[in-house]
Amino acid sequence: MEIVTLGNDVLRQKALPLQDIDDTVKALAQEMIETMHRGRGIGLAGPQVGLLQRIFVVQLDGESPRVFINPTIIGTSPETSQYEEGCLSIPGMYADVTRPEKVTIQAWNERGRPFTLDAEGLLARVIQHEYDHLEGILFIDRLSAPKRNRLVALYDKKMRA
Repeated sequence: MEIVTLGNDVLRQKALPLQDIDDTVKALAQEMIETMHRGRGIGLAGPQVGLLQRIFVVQLDGESPRVFINPTIIGTSPETSQYEEGCLSIPGMYADVTRPEKVTIQAWNERGRPFTLDAEGLLARVIQHEYDHLEGILFIDRLSAPKRNRLVALYDKKMRA
């Protein structure tokens, strides 16, 4: 799998639900985990590999990979925090993003089993970042216009070099 980068239209489209969770989806999830590892990331969503499907994978250091299929964020904490984020689809660009500190998400795993997860800290942040990808939102969209414009200009300059 190849990771698509800023400028590819698929990153701005809303992903569609997966209809069946079968061996094909299980293989897709495994391939996404391998692609995330190759990119040295901690999360990867379907649109980032050109698939408009509601699936993402997450793996924090020292933890097992997690697969989220057809996820829905059902709750967020009122408390927020700021943390520097990057994205495999915008390589080399980083910025501080404010997000809720805690999140509750419902999804299905790669075996087709539903689950609900309460996450906080870095896991909550990665879940929100990857969920945004399913909605066609990039982390740079959560920045002020001047910061976003500056980052995109820097990225464009880097890609032309």
